[in-house]
Amino acid sequence: MNLEMLRQNANQIFQAGIAAANPYDAVKQHFVLDENYSKIHIVAFGKAACAMANAAQELIPANLLGEAIAVTNYENVVTVKNIEVIGASHPLPDSAGFEAAKRIDKIATNANAGELVLVLISGGGSALIPYPVDSITLEEKIATTNLLLSCGATIHEINCIRKQLSQLKGGHLGNKIAPAKCHALILSDVLGDDLSVIASGTTVTDESTFAEAITILKSKNVWDNAPQSVQNYLEKAMLETPKMSENVTNTLIGSNAMSVEAAVKAAQLLGYEVILHDYPLSGEARDVAEEFVLMVKNRHLQNEKTAFITGGETTVTLRGNGRGGRNQEMTVAFAIAAEKYGLKNEWVFLSGGTDGIDGVSPAAGGIVDAGTLQRMKNTGVNPAELLKNNDSYHALKSSNDLLMTGATGTNVADLQILLIHTK
Repeated sequence: MNLEMLRQNANQIFQAGIAAANPYDAVKQHFVLDENYSKIHIVAFGKAACAMANAAQELIPANLLGEAIAVTNYENVVTVKNIEVIGASHPLPDSAGFEAAKRIDKIATNANAGELVLVLISGGGSALIPYPVDSITLEEKIATTNLLLSCGATIHEINCIRKQLSQLKGGHLGNKIAPAKCHALILSDVLGDDLSVIASGTTVTDESTFAEAITILKSKNVWDNAPQSVQNYLEKAMLETPKMSENVTNTLIGSNAMSVEAAVKAAQLLGYEVILHDYPLSGEARDVAEEFVLMVKNRHLQNEKTAFITGGETTVTLRGNGRGGRNQEMTVAFAIAAEKYGLKNEWVFLSGGTDGIDGVSPAAGGIVDAGTLQRMKNTGVNPAELLKNNDSYHALKSSNDLLMTGATGTNVADLQILLIHTK
């Protein structure tokens, strides 16, 4: 098989994983209309908000539809019938998201007994609806988020702190909706599908504490750099966690595990022997890439066509000022490690975000092969130096190895696909 066909196979498998997390189909499948409610309000937030809200409004009769809002990242904004769509910033919050959060808070607090608030949650929701406690400004919340994103904190650690500083997260939104009923349909971008972590658990009881948030900031060596108002609030706040209202129910409708399963099936249909690798994948992106290469090199492959498939969410500790994201960083590190350890046979490695956006770049990730490093060097690029500067975007751009999908309208973390042909 020629290299171009191998790359096409990797893309095809990746697209199968994205399709399995289609938010429109997931809502259609899981939402059962109950016409006994006097009104049904729609509150959607996350990267899949528009598709999820569109599916919901198609199922709800016009006479029952109440307030309806969808908040998504700017790249995913589309017009949706009967829905107020608001674009906001991700991964760093902005004032548009702040105003949208206020609108959601108003819908929640104004909902009456006998009504339903259908909450549609997808990945990215935490950043898109920032509503900090009164003693902390939006700018201070943004500064705290930026610190966490830059220090290699995991999504669980980031969301723990977001919940402590928010008026909506950590179950507060669900409690504000009472006495109306709240039903949340959740598309998970979090490994393990812990509902209290997805979009910082707006409709789920928060088991984390302020003390835990302080420990995370200190362990990442960013406590002293956090705004003073954040330090003061966390140190003085009460540790008691509010219990969730009995009027709240939650349903998981899509996840990374489901997308990995779909990718496995797609690879099998293409004739690959599939090996599920170290799922769910986590850790420092460049370290994970090197470990991946070593695992493959030391494994005796039985078949002519083998696919190693996994998914998850790695982290990047910023050491430079380049452009890129965890998926791009992983693919560049994989190409470097493959050359370093002499990975044989014909291979292609793809790592991409299912949302189509990797870090602060327009790429979903990268797709590299045995010729990637030479193509980079032919343009005068030093891949190792760019990786050291966290500039994986420009490294991959030089070799034409960026994975460009555009915003996909969904978000269930990342997928990694390694295809190897031994003949």
